[in-house]
Amino acid sequence: MKIIIAGAGEVGTHVAKMMCHANHDVVLIDDDEEKLKQIDAHFDLLTIVGSVSSIKDLKQANAGDCDLFIAVPPYEELSLMSAILATKLGAKVTIARINNYEYLLPENKEFFKQLGVDELIYPEQLAAKEIATSLKRVGIRQQIEFSDGKLILYAIKIRDNAPIINLTLAEVDERHDGKLYNTVAIIRDGQTIIPHGNERFRHNDLVYILTTPKETAKVLRDTGKQKFDVKNVMILGGSRIGKKLAERLGVRYNVKMIEIDREKSTRLANELEHTLVISGDGRNLELLKDEGLKKMDAFVAVTSNSEVNILACQLAKKMGVKKTVAEVENMDYIALAENIGIGTLINKKLIAASYIYRYTVKARVSEVKCLIASDAEVLELVAGENSKITKNPLSRMKLPRDVNVGGIIRNGKAIIATGDTQIQANDKVVVFALPSGIRKIEKMFL
Repeated sequence: MKIIIAGAGEVGTHVAKMMCHANHDVVLIDDDEEKLKQIDAHFDLLTIVGSVSSIKDLKQANAGDCDLFIAVPPYEELSLMSAILATKLGAKVTIARINNYEYLLPENKEFFKQLGVDELIYPEQLAAKEIATSLKRVGIRQQIEFSDGKLILYAIKIRDNAPIINLTLAEVDERHDGKLYNTVAIIRDGQTIIPHGNERFRHNDLVYILTTPKETAKVLRDTGKQKFDVKNVMILGGSRIGKKLAERLGVRYNVKMIEIDREKSTRLANELEHTLVISGDGRNLELLKDEGLKKMDAFVAVTSNSEVNILACQLAKKMGVKKTVAEVENMDYIALAENIGIGTLINKKLIAASYIYRYTVKARVSEVKCLIASDAEVLELVAGENSKITKNPLSRMKLPRDVNVGGIIRNGKAIIATGDTQIQANDKVVVFALPSGIRKIEKMFL
């Protein structure tokens, strides 16, 4: 697939990296020549120094001949203009990054489609949604919902107190009456393992478990986690993510926000009806104590500084806060934050890249989700008529070893997959795949 990326910022660079690894033909346009030189030295792609809103430069990049045009410059006006121009030049599908939630309203999305922008992406909105979902459970590193929550993927850190510690996956299944959940992946010592029946759960494993809402309590019990409802939330940083999160939490939670910029905090206080906004430096321990950090059920750090977010979450954990969430945009810090047990990690580049990635998959895809601690992807694929995946039960399908089928949505009902499960046409299938397995499993769904 020929892909043009307009804008070599954080999101654009990460999307370019992801598309190069998937062996797509990638062109990256930006007006910063030095930045493009650095990217060109590390990835197999073509870079063009130019303006993302210049018809001449877009023609030089052959925008009229591309399968996917992704506009992610820092300003949404440039993003929208770039995508519109690419469509007029002949680009097949265009995606534009925005930072105005109003544009995502159905009637406005349709308006932009008429102008030539096929899809709008708001990374901060997607990040806020993921954080809000993660606050539903304490003890869970990441929570991803499929088909309106009919299937749920939990990322859980296994400790010595877990009843399943040192048991194999097969032994755990034998303890239950039927298949209650699927362990689709294990992150151990920084490596991603696609587990099979003889794999054992070890201390410090980060496991990805797919289950249904009905069986969530048993998953928590088996992994040694206690149910605890979050009610009081402190947000450090009045960024766009912080603001969108506060709006999402609304009246269901008691929300307090700490913002260092006095003028910004005053504006946020006027805009956020159900949030108490405090002007102050969140790095100040005494301030956090005075504002009731010890009484908080969850602490979310979403400042523009990854180091501050990590350190603040460490402090919150020491103060007894049960749930911590840190926005970590510096990719080099993600492994560190995971190893020191920060809790839930959010990276809007990864979230945005996964959202865009579904447009590069030939099979029908209803969801693509990133796993922060792994380079793997979780996809919700739709089985095509007469596709290879529907021909036999899973045990006889000879699935790639770098792929795991977790569950199925059929006629609105969730099914946890076993070897005897046979996928049918139009089933939505949740698949865990390493990069090396995505193309292999994709072909089986066509």
